[in-house]
Formats: sequence, structure tokens, C-alpha cells
Amino acid sequence: MSTERAHGPLAGVTVIGLEQAIAAPLCTRHLADLGARVIKVEQPGYGDSTRHYDTVVGGLSAHFTWLNHGKESAALDLRESADLTLLERMLETADVLVSNLGPGALDRLGLGVDELARRYPRLIIVDISGYGRGGPLDHKRAYDLLIQAEAGSCAITGTPDHPAKPGIPVADIGTALYSYSAVLAALYDRERTGHGAIVPVAMLDVVSEMMGFALNQFLHTGTEPVPVGMGSPMIAPYGSYPTADGQVAVLGTTSDREWRRLTELMNRPDLAADARYAHNDDRVACRAELDVAVGKWCAERTLAEIQAAADAAGIGNARLNGVRELAEHPQLRDRGRWREIGTPSGPVPALLPPGTALGWPAVHGSVPALGADTAALRAEFAPESADV
Repeated sequence: MSTERAHGPLAGVTVIGLEQAIAAPLCTRHLADLGARVIKVEQPGYGDSTRHYDTVVGGLSAHFTWLNHGKESAALDLRESADLTLLERMLETADVLVSNLGPGALDRLGLGVDELARRYPRLIIVDISGYGRGGPLDHKRAYDLLIQAEAGSCAITGTPDHPAKPGIPVADIGTALYSYSAVLAALYDRERTGHGAIVPVAMLDVVSEMMGFALNQFLHTGTEPVPVGMGSPMIAPYGSYPTADGQVAVLGTTSDREWRRLTELMNRPDLAADARYAHNDDRVACRAELDVAVGKWCAERTLAEIQAAADAAGIGNARLNGVRELAEHPQLRDRGRWREIGTPSGPVPALLPPGTALGWPAVHGSVPALGADTAALRAEFAPESADV
């Protein structure tokens, strides 16, 4: 078996993943991180599409390695009656099903959520879709970029003339985390009621929720937020500023009190005394001139000088890092946030999952080769009368 399970808090919970891409696989990977047994059902001969994005991790893709360690892989053609029957036998004893197949895929297999709930009343069914069931768009395929564009996220990212998709796939990851938390709540609720649950999670709903402050601004003022690049359209000063040693400092003030501390740090009592900058909404209206003032102060100092002074003054600050700096970050290294996971080509580094309780064991699962566990699963879930 490709999974090395420890006795985490979800030990004894079995999860079936009819999954692809990011949203469902990240949800189930976090369940595996807590000790659940996760059986990933993949298309024979091809598997999850993220297997083929690149080969940078010893022949495996960066995406697939990130999303799928700690799982078993069953290569099943669900159009074939024998493989569909095997899946149904697994569902008889499973606790959770997470699916993000294309629109209508489960229904075409005779496994629509209502039918699943009827046949398996204790099963927790997470039905991830792009746009939810009903409405004019429920038939459409959905990817992270498409949902972010549809939900307005790209329009408040970048600059007014250059909207941008955040580099992190926030629609996929947000959907994964909402699905993950819903599974945990449903498991708790089942302990009290004895019943499973149907949990529909639409990616459009997830990003719409994340757009909360922007939606509120429009709903109550009729004005849409204007993107400001490295900053927030709702807070000022709050952005990135080049330093004297060629780096970039990121500084932010999130309250009037912090604003006054920043003016003291910059030795600019005139800014503190200016009524035009008294409150955050005033400062947002004067963002450009405040950015000039903060930028001039940063340009005359090194990053180290800026950060030391800001820390002493209680002003939030950071360095603009790239991925290289993150990979080598001392805060991750010194806190022991790295672990090793297995892959078909050998061990590779991976981050520990966030949000685990002290004392819970770290579950160091492996990335499965396509169909690595199919034969074992066929034997395990074969009818008792079958010759195995």
C-alpha cells in the first residue's frame, strides 16, 4: 500500500475521492493529514489531470505531489459495471465521499447525490461544483481563473488598467478549505444524529464570500473598489516601497492609532496634525500623496533599518520575498515546518499541514503511482463469495 497512516484524530475514517485538479484533492489530502484513509479513484491509463502538468518532482508534477500524498490510488473505469460495483462496495463502508467531477458526471453514473444519500444514509457527500445546482450557469465547467473572473476577484487585483488573477489559486484552495471544514462538522454531527449529509459547495459561492468587503462597499455606496496593486483599496497607507539597498519593504497601517505611530516613526508630526489624514477613509482618498511620503522615507533607509524601526514602533512590516526566499525561510526552518513524504521516485520535502493540535502525530503519507492500490482494493472489497 502506498499510504503510511498513523493514528491521527481521523484514524478509522474512510474517504473516497472522485476527484481531479485542486479543490477536492486538497480537501481530501488534509483529511489524510489527520489520519483518514483516503482512496483516490482515477481514470485508468491517465489519472488525475494534474499528474501531467510537468515532471519537476522526480518525474511527478508539482501540483500532484502537493495535493495527493497520503492517499491510495484506485484506477477504475466507472463506465464498466465491475469497476462501478467495486466503487459501490467501497461506499458501503466509507464515511465520506468528496467529488468535483464535471457537471452531471455523477448523475450519468447513476450516483447522483440524492441516490447516494438514499443508498448510504450515513455517508457524508461533498458535491463540489463550479456554479452550484440550478441557475443559468450550472452546466458550465469551472476552473480557478474562470471562477475568479466571474466572481470579480480579478477586477480588484492588479491595477485599474491591468486586472490580474492572484498567483495562488484562491478559488480552488478556498473551496478545498470550506469542503474540509464541512466534512469535519458533518462527522461531528453524525456522531449525534447517526445520519450523513449532503454538502454542496460551489466555487462561485466561495469566492463571492471572499469578496465580502468589496461587495459591502458596492452594496452600500454603489462604488466598486479600485485595485491598487501591492496594497488594499480599503486601507492606506498600506503597500510596498523600494529601499535604499535595492529591496522592497511592505508596510501597513490598519488603524488610526497605527497611523499616528507611523508618523512618529517617520518624524513627520505635520502628517499626524493634518486633518485630511485623520481617519482611514480620509487617508484612502489621499493614498497617492501618502505613498509618496512613505516611499521617500523608505528610499533613504535599508530594509534592515526600516524593519528594526518598524518593529520597535509596533508597525506591521515584511519583506517582499520570492518563492526562493520562501523555500529557504528561517521561520519555517527553525520551527520544524518541513517533513519528508514518499514518492515513486524517492522521498521529497513537503510542509506540515497548518492547524493541527499539539500532540497529534504527523502523518507522513506517500504520493501514489497511478493505480498502485487497485489490486489490493479489489481483493479487500470483493464479495465474500468471490475467489480472491
